[in-house]
Amino acid sequence: MGQTITEKIFSEHVGREVFAGEIVRSPIDMVIGNDITTPISIKAFEDGGFKKLANPEGFAIVLDHFIPAKDIASANQAKISRDFAIKHDLKYFFDEKDMGIEHALLPEKGLVLPGDVIIGADSHTCTHGGLGAFSTGMGSTDISFGMITGGNWFKVPEAIKVVFKGKPADQITGKDLILEIIRILGVDGALYKTLEFTGEAIQYLSMDDRFSLCNMAIEAGAKNGIVAYDDVTKEFLEQTAELNGGLRAEPKIHYSDEDAVYTRVIEIDTDKLEPVIAYPFLPSNGHSVSKAVSDEIKVDQIFIGSCTNGRLSDFKVAAEILEGKKVARHARLILTPGTQKILRDATKAGYIDILVDAGGVVSNPTCGACLGGYMGILGDDEVCISTTNRNFVGRMGSRSSKIYLANSAVAAASAISGYITDPRGL
Repeated sequence: MGQTITEKIFSEHVGREVFAGEIVRSPIDMVIGNDITTPISIKAFEDGGFKKLANPEGFAIVLDHFIPAKDIASANQAKISRDFAIKHDLKYFFDEKDMGIEHALLPEKGLVLPGDVIIGADSHTCTHGGLGAFSTGMGSTDISFGMITGGNWFKVPEAIKVVFKGKPADQITGKDLILEIIRILGVDGALYKTLEFTGEAIQYLSMDDRFSLCNMAIEAGAKNGIVAYDDVTKEFLEQTAELNGGLRAEPKIHYSDEDAVYTRVIEIDTDKLEPVIAYPFLPSNGHSVSKAVSDEIKVDQIFIGSCTNGRLSDFKVAAEILEGKKVARHARLILTPGTQKILRDATKAGYIDILVDAGGVVSNPTCGACLGGYMGILGDDEVCISTTNRNFVGRMGSRSSKIYLANSAVAAASAISGYITDPRGL
């Protein structure tokens, strides 16, 4: 019987052939912590009397949610992780000196690779599946177990095969493809399953698109999202290696067998899609941009950023749309780069000047606005069009506020008019 990529990754790590439904103890290549969840893991580690990390080279802490600290509580949270990193001379510790949102920063640093098993105490850890890795979110105690043992227990997930057919239509990005999948499946239609993304359209998706695609697999309930290694992946890794003087390890490349078993196959004609807008209050509440335009939805805030869409390509498309234009008087545009490198590259390319001239404000890399923490909180009854991944009640601030999820082109176009706008006519 054939195997999926995910089954092959676990087989390679466990040392024997495994299939969906089996419970296995697997080594972990990278354990990821952040400023919110890591202190809980550190407490469990230290309360257990443990003195040494099982695999220091496979543990990274990224302070990204409330850094620079927004208040005393967040400063103290960061201090716990900072002190632990210094105590253990942690190689992969990232704070204000080398900032980034964890799921943008680690691929940029060459620390997550094809064929890896990756866990993080953040639900959007599935982002790294864009590289052809098994990557998933787990709880803080699971992270501490990974710190202590270098491994963890997993139930090998069944898989849903998603076939993206054709060449994506104008302004169709990885964000639109995943919003369409979530619309089809609902928020729990892929519960504890792999979403394996395949098809002709994949070759047209940049790594930024693939990260965005896998990032929101969790919003359909999936355990992980994954895209097979190809020439786009190869080029990304070559550039990453050149920038960093190498990769953390050699990539381990796997492909699904032709006779691999899937619980479901979904086919989508990408050349017929319109940009997708997820209406409040679920990512599965997807509608076409044409409907959103006809509904005349006025927005108070436009947010471009987060681990979903805070990459250089997002800043590029926003700058192309906003060049020579102004943000609507009643609206505000907030842009958050995923890493300092993205900010620097966007500055060198001239995107930042264009966006600031248009009336946008650019922040440091942070998860703050996405989770309603800081740097973009919504007030009572305010409406935001956002490139983030969740639009639950109160997600970005007031419980009476509303969030519409969209790609960066739609967001940028909407900033000009102050209403949700179709970028294809600009």
